[in-house]
Amino acid sequence: MIKNIIFDLGGVLLDLDSQRCIRGFDKIGAHHVSEYVRDHRTEDLFLGIEIGQMTTKEFCDEVRHMAGNLPSDNDIIWAWNQLLVDIPDDKKQRLLDLKADYRLFLLSNTNEMHWNKCAEDFFPYKGYSVQDYFEHVYLSYKMNMAKPSPEIFQAVLQHSQLDASETLFIDDSLVNCQSAASLGIQALHETTGTDWMNTL
Repeated sequence: MIKNIIFDLGGVLLDLDSQRCIRGFDKIGAHHVSEYVRDHRTEDLFLGIEIGQMTTKEFCDEVRHMAGNLPSDNDIIWAWNQLLVDIPDDKKQRLLDLKADYRLFLLSNTNEMHWNKCAEDFFPYKGYSVQDYFEHVYLSYKMNMAKPSPEIFQAVLQHSQLDASETLFIDDSLVNCQSAASLGIQALHETTGTDWMNTL
């Protein structure tokens, strides 16, 4: 009996486009950084901002150091946010519909730059904001931990007083799903971005 649903953000609700991000960093002359994105080595550079160990300013300074040029903070944030495309309206409507029957939560490995972009530009819908979809939003950079660590799932269960067996976790990462399942949480591995809409 599912009573609670925990959603991942990127690849589940939010559409992503790594090629846009690569083009963005190339446009501001940060070609070495775009190589990290192209080679899927983003954790080497971006893990610090996802677990709150690096500020946005420090991230921008590191990008400038790697780039060997001097793009502005705003240009760097713009390029990094090019990864984010949109949250389709039908997904936002489905969240609102599901909220009538389930307790909904968001658990995302993300950073301040991406989260601010999502909250300000992608979640608003028909007068609703991000707070209207979820009972609580759990963000890795604020929690100082990230998926697939079991500790982050344990923290969510404890904070919101959730029974793992009554909780469904939806994520596009199989490793994250396996970690959640190891704690007794039911998991749905999202493969298309819309599997969950066809399942729920």
